Amino acid sequence: MEKQKPADDEYQMLSESGYADRAIRYFQARENFGVLEDADQVTDLTGPCGDTMKISLKIDGDRIEDARIQVLGCPGAVASGCALISLAKGKTLREAKQIDLDELYAELEKMPNQKVHCARLAIKTLQKTLEQYEGCQPLGAAAGEG
Repeated sequence: MEKQKPADDEYQMLSESGYADRAIRYFQARENFGVLEDADQVTDLTGPCGDTMKISLKIDGDRIEDARIQVLGCPGAVASGCALISLAKGKTLREAKQIDLDELYAELEKMPNQKVHCARLAIKTLQKTLEQYEGCQPLGAAAGEG
């Protein structure tokens, strides 16, 4: 029972700070958090605020079979990263590249305005990961081309 209390306090603080219930759930559950040991691509990026994200992808053909994220950063960065991975899993590489700030924000429902850079960092990290993966593939093999 003692372990539940901090989550309640944390939830209340995040809610009072402007995070929607869905964003708080992503932060607290940390779904899709960690590293894929057999990843086809692992890429990290550090944002201007100092938050760092690392995405690992398992690709099957031109589809993201599995993905994980590691985040060194604030609740906004963790929630953004976890939500982004939820959106990207199962998509083709081309579909995943098209995930934008509006789609990520719709998934999170609401975050404080000063945390928009966290969502941007998550999207930039995914785009960089996809670009690096495609750059290592034989010409015409990436993104279902050819």
